[in-house]
Amino acid sequence: MLKRFLLYFLVQSFVVCVFAGEKPNVIVVLADDIGTGDISHYRSIHSSNIILETPNIDKLAQSGTVFTQAHAPAALCAPSRYGIMTGNSCYRSPFPWGVWGSYQQSPIKDEDLTLGRLMTQAGYNTAFFGKWHLGGDYYRKDQPGVIYRGDRSKPQTDVDISKIIDGPNQKGFAYSFAYPAGIQAVPYAAYENGAIYPYSDKPVEIGYISQENMSKIGVKLDKLEGLGDLNWDPRNAGPLLAAKGVEYIRTHANKEKPFFMYYCSQAVHLPHNPPAELNGIKIAGTTPSAHMDMIKELDVQMGMLMDELKKQGVYENTVFIFTSDNGGLHVNRKTLESGHQPSDIYRGSKNDMHEGGHRVPFIVSWPAGFKARQESDQLVLGLDIAATLAEITGVAIPEHQAMDSYSLLPVLKNKKSLKRDFVMLQSGTQKQLIIIENEWKLIIQVDRKDKTDKTRKPIALFNLKENPSELESGNLINNPNQQEKIKRLFKKYNETRMNGIRTGS
Repeated sequence: MLKRFLLYFLVQSFVVCVFAGEKPNVIVVLADDIGTGDISHYRSIHSSNIILETPNIDKLAQSGTVFTQAHAPAALCAPSRYGIMTGNSCYRSPFPWGVWGSYQQSPIKDEDLTLGRLMTQAGYNTAFFGKWHLGGDYYRKDQPGVIYRGDRSKPQTDVDISKIIDGPNQKGFAYSFAYPAGIQAVPYAAYENGAIYPYSDKPVEIGYISQENMSKIGVKLDKLEGLGDLNWDPRNAGPLLAAKGVEYIRTHANKEKPFFMYYCSQAVHLPHNPPAELNGIKIAGTTPSAHMDMIKELDVQMGMLMDELKKQGVYENTVFIFTSDNGGLHVNRKTLESGHQPSDIYRGSKNDMHEGGHRVPFIVSWPAGFKARQESDQLVLGLDIAATLAEITGVAIPEHQAMDSYSLLPVLKNKKSLKRDFVMLQSGTQKQLIIIENEWKLIIQVDRKDKTDKTRKPIALFNLKENPSELESGNLINNPNQQEKIKRLFKKYNETRMNGIRTGS
């Protein structure tokens, strides 16, 4: 911990000298289900066969540093979102495999540091936009003032969804425009500062969102039926979100206090219902599949945010971080036939233990502070956003907070390596644990019947330098020459987790 504070003060002295104390605005974008192969800049590293261009995200990449070995904390969104929000590995959560329902208790406690609380301490106006997916509290319909908890395996109708009692505004964000579970689950509604918000030009009308009614507008629900605004149409979610983001930049740029936006796009999670157009650009039906239309929509959203920053004259002094909550989607037929590969050269997809499940794009741009057109093969995690922002803005992270977050500023400024020896992450519903040290990746299977997650065994070892695609023929788990390495990595994972120490140190 002493070394961490010494590094903090050295970096801050450098930042203050160079930028004379002027803090940058900050935008962190968390895309939904975007793999490295979905971004044309990343895809071009391994192939000249680019099926879908993402010109705005590519411009962001060209203006900053592209990390080629970046990982989400988990191969599934909810646990990843906990990790990114707090800087803690998923296993430190009371719900280590994720919070899946909007009506479930949040894993984030009042004493936990969040990105919102961190940036509030740094003197920022703070705002959350988009998919929350970290649980929340709503009152019961039949018992006002009593928090609803129910069985999420069936439609829930006895919830007062008019107001979020515990959500982004209670976790450190002064402003929020949120979809509690994105576009895929209840409540099917938008919220501004916790109050249900008119989803269209019609007044809010709370009711039951059924598949029968959604079919009438050509939409297939991804999850269960349930309560929402009867004007709900997922095709409008992205345009509304982007418009709110642009409005926030316009009203908060060039103010006495800088702003921090945590922008969690709804794209490209199912259901894939792209808008007809966004920002004057046609979207629906302009690519080989609705899935790829959504990737295009995401890129246009990024262009809208970047254009407004430039219009307000603050683009140069804005830190812009772009990443994803997990790897890309399992491709549908039309996407597959087009030749587009969401996971690029990597095996697996969202939810999987292989690289395609958790390897993600990670781009950091700050034109006034970092060199352009940089590339790093440093092993990084979405967890690192918290410590990086703390270093940039001059906030010391308290002990026992953001336990597994490492500042990327040494890499971004001086091309130095992080003092991290390994990373630990996890898959999704199949409950695998992962430790990566240098080029070696050990995959550990948790006994799914063991609720304590303590019954584990190694099931795969890959050399990612020699076998980046994790071909099963290169699985070295039974190789007699690698048994000591397997034992050592397995022991390192177990001891790190058991002792509660900082991951990677």
